[in-house]
Amino acid sequence: MAGVMGGGGAIFICILIVIMDVIAGILGIEAEVAQSKAANMKVFIFECKEPVYEAYKLGVAAAALLAVAHALANLLGGCICITSQEYFRSSINRRLASWTLVLSWIALVVGFTLLLAGALANAKTKATCGFAHRHFLSVGGILCFVHGIVTVAYYVNARASVWEGGYPTVHREVTSTAGATTQVV
Repeated sequence: MAGVMGGGGAIFICILIVIMDVIAGILGIEAEVAQSKAANMKVFIFECKEPVYEAYKLGVAAAALLAVAHALANLLGGCICITSQEYFRSSINRRLASWTLVLSWIALVVGFTLLLAGALANAKTKATCGFAHRHFLSVGGILCFVHGIVTVAYYVNARASVWEGGYPTVHREVTSTAGATTQVV
């Protein structure tokens, strides 16, 4: 596992995460394009539309790729747990990792939900009528791109935090060669 976390392995993981999120985003947008080609009738805020199986397949594939990219980054990035008491004493990499972790989870939850909602709207076998809920698939696809950027930022900061020891960098005692102990502020 240490070999994967090294410089070349880290670059490979970042590229893999970006590729998976970009493909997921493209699939989400392609699903929206396929869905828009279906026959539909719209009156004010109500819409009747035919489901498109191709949009269903593409939407589910995009959601699956998004989930795999997120799982990969979180499993290989490690757990960056930080309490409110140690937040201000933590290194900048650890703070950035904690913020980008939260943002990556938000992008995952919203993007995954939109992709699945758009895909499941196309899973039915006959036309449905109801409130218009357009662009779920394309917005979910765009959030895949956002997820890729934020997740790579999380992975890089999490790995940097581990490489620097992951400990708070402020208020440490440093022993010099003369035997004197000083406190770093």
